[in-house]
Amino acid sequence: MSSSYLALYLGGALAAVGVHLYMRRRRERGNANAQRAAAAAGLNEPASLHPVVSASRCIGSGGCVTACPEGALGIVDGMATLINAAACIGHGACADACPVTAITLVFGTERRGVDIPKVSPQFESNVPGLFIAGELGGMGLIRKAATQGVQAIEFLRRRKSGPDELDVLIVGAGPAGIAAGLAAHEQRLRYRLIEQEDSLGGAVYHYPRAKIAMTAPVHLPLVGKVQMTEVSKEKLLEFWQGVVHRTGLQLHFRERMEKIERVSDSFVVHTSAGPHRARSVLLAIGRRGSPRKLGVPGEALPKVVYRLVDAEQYRGQHVMVVGGGDSALEAALQLAQEPGTTVQLSYRGAAFNRVKPKNRQALEATYKTGRLELLLETEIQAIYDAEVELKGPAGLTSRRNDAVIVCAGGVLPIPLLQQMGIEFETKHGQA
Repeated sequence: MSSSYLALYLGGALAAVGVHLYMRRRRERGNANAQRAAAAAGLNEPASLHPVVSASRCIGSGGCVTACPEGALGIVDGMATLINAAACIGHGACADACPVTAITLVFGTERRGVDIPKVSPQFESNVPGLFIAGELGGMGLIRKAATQGVQAIEFLRRRKSGPDELDVLIVGAGPAGIAAGLAAHEQRLRYRLIEQEDSLGGAVYHYPRAKIAMTAPVHLPLVGKVQMTEVSKEKLLEFWQGVVHRTGLQLHFRERMEKIERVSDSFVVHTSAGPHRARSVLLAIGRRGSPRKLGVPGEALPKVVYRLVDAEQYRGQHVMVVGGGDSALEAALQLAQEPGTTVQLSYRGAAFNRVKPKNRQALEATYKTGRLELLLETEIQAIYDAEVELKGPAGLTSRRNDAVIVCAGGVLPIPLLQQMGIEFETKHGQA
């Protein structure tokens, strides 16, 4: 190769490297700015299971960043960093994508501890016969939660039940609960699988419309090996529904667990549908718990719900959304796009602090168009068939209303579980 061609080749290579380094530094500056903005907005505390990156092992490949559909991770100073911790939903795609296993999934932080129940390697709590699998037990990964559900059934089926009791009552129809139900169905156990909501999927149902990684295969009873590399929430829920249809798995929706009593060597599980006696109980519930309610007269009316499923069903109605988090803002924004829908957003605070900047910006833009009314520093006092009574700076006022959507978060079941005798340990950034 002549010296002129060599110089040309080296010059091109150096130029390419220079462009790459420039673009990388530019992205890192953007990530650092996003991290500062998230901290300023109070979005720097993860809600649940989240990644911790080892500085000594991370090579800054960016594989974890690409795998994170929520944009929670970014490269800063050559290392993967949680730049928007509040956006992390704990599905663990980042850990799967890391080529050097530099990511550990943990619960809690130094500032905020998270209570996790103590369980044995067989997922039995300190209360004999009461098992915990999935998200509540500290495992948010879909495939591992499903595996835990199966393994718990394999162990608890050794407990012999009486003629008038179930072998197992399974609480929760997320990945762990469905997999446990399939295992119980396959083993021909007497089981009952209950779900407090009207849909299966558990925490997956509340994921955003984005890709969720299930990079390793999972083996499901009655189904076999399932391989999903990158699957959307909608496709995953469709898959679960297909499994239920093909296998004949029996589920009982809108049945809420209210109390569990120990009676001799068995349990009586009190639910909204009545009491059930079971030799063993498997709790496969998430950490969202039950929806937080307002505790006001009229809240039991059918028009009050705790999650927006389909904005179109409220077309042409007067709808009030209650809450000050991202879920409340997103619900109000979706409703405001429906023709003829009158939308009010009621929040007891004076400003929306812990929300994503894009949601705050979209809210401000929609408010300016007049398609959405903000009712800050207000609290619902009573709900009636055709109106809602509010208390705010102007005193008591009434608003015409056809539907109320409460987005006030969930009540964790920890106090209920502690009453049953289940012991917990507080995690401060620990696996």
